[in-house]
Amino acid sequence: THLLPPNLLKLFAPRPPLPYAKPPGRDPDLPLKSLSARRAPQPIVVAPVLAQIRRDQDDRERKLVEEGQFQLRRRERERRRKEAIADPSRHRTSPTDAPQDDEEICGDPYKTLFVGRLPHDVTERDLVREFDLYGPIERVRLVTDHKTGASRGYAFVVYERERDMKAAYKDADGLKMKGKRVLIDVERGRTVKGWKPRRLGGGLGGRIKKLKGARSSPLSLFSSATTH
Repeated sequence: THLLPPNLLKLFAPRPPLPYAKPPGRDPDLPLKSLSARRAPQPIVVAPVLAQIRRDQDDRERKLVEEGQFQLRRRERERRRKEAIADPSRHRTSPTDAPQDDEEICGDPYKTLFVGRLPHDVTERDLVREFDLYGPIERVRLVTDHKTGASRGYAFVVYERERDMKAAYKDADGLKMKGKRVLIDVERGRTVKGWKPRRLGGGLGGRIKKLKGARSSPLSLFSSATTH
């Protein structure tokens, strides 16, 4: 720029410095405490956060313990079920598991109707009222728990005539008692050799779907037994 003429050098001359201004004082309307509080850093409260973290950790540990206990109980039930299937005689807990040794069982097995999946508030009088439509009944036995006396959800109806039992077996299929569909079957414990209940690996299978013709064999068993 030293080669420029004076009239152009004036364009590059620095501006004069800014005039000095006295710094403003504090606002007289603002209290001193509020001013100091505004300038002071706000403390961070971590105690509630730490307490929540501890609670979440305790919940996770509790869930893990509960899941582990559930897995152990399920494995134990599976182990007992397999042992019961392998050797049912070791896991018989009541006389009803061995019908031949049950002193409360009486009557002709070929005249006995099995009624399962009963509501627990059904009484023997209710069973008589439902099943005496098919013929005279000799005896009704509602199986109960030996310790508590509560119903175990199944019963045996002994008819005086075998044909009445067969009629009830055929016609009572799909019967509902107190709003619940019950299971109708013949007494297999004393009529079918080697029969085991469902909880010991036997039974009629699932609770939802039944195989077609699954109930034809019991009546054929009765007919073959009565011919001999």
